[in-house]
Amino acid sequence: MGIEGNIIIASNNEEEVGGVIIKKKSLVCSNWVWFNKEGENKVLELDKYSILRRLGIHARDLRILDPLLSYPSTLLGRDRAIIVNLEHIKAIITADEVLLRDPLDENVIPIVKELERRLASPATNLEGQGDDDEEANDFPFEFRALEVMLEAICSYLDARTTELETAAYPALDELTSKISSRNLDRVRKLKSAMTRLTNRVQKVRDELEQLLDDDEDMGDLYLSRKLSRNSSPECFSYNPCWYLSSPALRSKVSRTSRASGVSIQEENDVEELEMLLEAYFMQIDSTMNKLTTLREYIDDTEDYINIQLDNHRNQLIQLELFLSSGTVSLSVYSLIGAIFGMNIPYTWKEHHGYLFKWVVILAGLASGSIFLTIMTYARHKGLVGT
Repeated sequence: MGIEGNIIIASNNEEEVGGVIIKKKSLVCSNWVWFNKEGENKVLELDKYSILRRLGIHARDLRILDPLLSYPSTLLGRDRAIIVNLEHIKAIITADEVLLRDPLDENVIPIVKELERRLASPATNLEGQGDDDEEANDFPFEFRALEVMLEAICSYLDARTTELETAAYPALDELTSKISSRNLDRVRKLKSAMTRLTNRVQKVRDELEQLLDDDEDMGDLYLSRKLSRNSSPECFSYNPCWYLSSPALRSKVSRTSRASGVSIQEENDVEELEMLLEAYFMQIDSTMNKLTTLREYIDDTEDYINIQLDNHRNQLIQLELFLSSGTVSLSVYSLIGAIFGMNIPYTWKEHHGYLFKWVVILAGLASGSIFLTIMTYARHKGLVGT
């Protein structure tokens, strides 16, 4: 069943009191797609009060799913639901149904299609598929839905990381070969994008790691186990015609309860969920390692660029030293010329004109000696290269 055209409005803006129609305050509705165990789905427009009444969750849990509020990636286990806030994936999972927010978003549409495929009835899903699908359908409903979302977010972040790597490595190599303002600005933008992506991946990774470290938190996600303890499934009041309250579904829950034979030991067993979370933790950790490797490559490139810039700076300093030394040497020669250019009478110039060439020669030798002395001292002190 497709998701197009199945829109239900869940709020009523008019109320009749004493024969007078009173227009109530308009409630803000958001788009959700609803799935049941058979993979059937409907696109709904629900206000927050309808969701709270239907699922019995707290308003603070619903605020976590508000796209206008910046909440970090979170997986929360409640008595009747799992609150999923993973980047653009914002969903509420119960033991019998899934509500996924913003189903028409371009990043959410693939998840809707995958949920429709994965949550299809066992008879449809097993036709010509083999034992693997049979084992998948034995998996608790909430974990099958959760797996789709974990797989989607891990694949999404890994794809963004691959795109970043594809753009970053050539840019870094180009910057290494030619340092320019254009290349530096390009790498700066890529580094900023990498930092933001690293933070997003780190939040998802930390959330999975936190769950894996706490068996009690993982136990809170076993909604089917909690439901099997009750004599009958609790039905919420929002829309019983399509909520899971039919005798057939009660029979399924009853069979699940008898088959599970819940014991104290089984209630504390989280191995099934732990294996699921570990698989996606390894995947998101691999993505994190890619970003870490990219960051190290950027850091190495920055170190190389800084070494090159330091080398150019040292060459400029050496050039400045050469020019300063030459200026000092020539200033001595200029001083001697200035002395002889003064309008002071002296007799030896008239009688010994040949001495002029010796003055010029000796002044040049003195200037050269001064220059060589400065250069020798600078080379001895390591101020210029050998």
